[in-house]
Amino acid sequence: MDLIAETIAAIRPLDETAMRAARDRHDRLTKPRGSLGALEELGVRLSGVAGACPPPLPAPAAVAVFAGDHGVHAQGVTPWPQEVTAQMVQNFLAGGAVVNAFARQAGAEVTVVDVGVATELPPAPGLLVRKVANGTADITQGPAMTADEARRAVEVGIEVARDLVAAGNRCLITGDMGIANTTPSAALIAAFTGRSVEGVTGYGTGIDDITHARKIKVVHTALARARTELPGHDGSDGADPRVASAEPLAVLAQIGGLEHAAIAGFILGAAAQGVPVLLDGVIAGAAALVAAALARGARDYCVAGHRSAEPGHAAALWFLELRPLIDLEMRLGEGTGAVLALPIVSSAVRVLHEVATFDSAGVADKDAASPDGT
Repeated sequence: MDLIAETIAAIRPLDETAMRAARDRHDRLTKPRGSLGALEELGVRLSGVAGACPPPLPAPAAVAVFAGDHGVHAQGVTPWPQEVTAQMVQNFLAGGAVVNAFARQAGAEVTVVDVGVATELPPAPGLLVRKVANGTADITQGPAMTADEARRAVEVGIEVARDLVAAGNRCLITGDMGIANTTPSAALIAAFTGRSVEGVTGYGTGIDDITHARKIKVVHTALARARTELPGHDGSDGADPRVASAEPLAVLAQIGGLEHAAIAGFILGAAAQGVPVLLDGVIAGAAALVAAALARGARDYCVAGHRSAEPGHAAALWFLELRPLIDLEMRLGEGTGAVLALPIVSSAVRVLHEVATFDSAGVADKDAASPDGT
């Protein structure tokens, strides 16, 4: 059995017994029932992930920033030069990026994974060189990756997740870096959700209207080309962006990025290890669609850290039925929104660990009172 198939086979459904125990415990805690809203259901789901109530605290936590370049950059979809990908990797390694600041505050460790940076990076502490290719090809001209490259990039993500969990981490956090990567993200989201290209293609790093219109056209072109090359698709479905009835790895190879592939593997690896994975923004959302298409059960191990300002992210979360924990109109990437949400995840678990029950605290439960109020 190959690594991807083996990993998918290891993903188990959420533990219903642990989830029932978590719901019952919430009902006995010294607070009105349901008063913590979505935080209660998060604690219930984390209990199902761990197979225990209360679940372990999500600490230590590790951020994996998967970095890769994109051939579609040549189509002018962003004003940022491609060299910025490698330059930002160096910034991460030096501890100077926003994700580093947020991670220090949250007590999370940052690891950078070179899965497809076009530039050769020198060895450095905190850098894992797992380069599959020097970036992807231009998705308007042909497949982004070969089938083998796509599989290898997914395997990189699985291996990184496995190693981080083996090192003792109890929560994994997705990060990304890749100039132009919101363009293949939009293509993947349109492909897997069926939403319109116009509805899922955003302004990325803050492009102008002319560049945005070009970006939409590029995504349309990439999807139209992919439909003609995927098995079972001959382009006869007109403007319909969906190509997801094809094998998910084939779709990924056609229009995705190396970091999308690695993050998809990272999600699968976390799920197989029984560890929650905290998703960042639109790049992670696109990758989660791939992971869920490969193994629907992987979705249950995902927690949406935030809602990105990118419209495609809302579409991905809707399709995955994931509720974001925060919404601050962020669109930076790197893992920043997910890291900001880590204390909320910790709080959902601490409630189950540390809050007293009515019985243990000697507090009267209104539902246990007699009809006359005595």
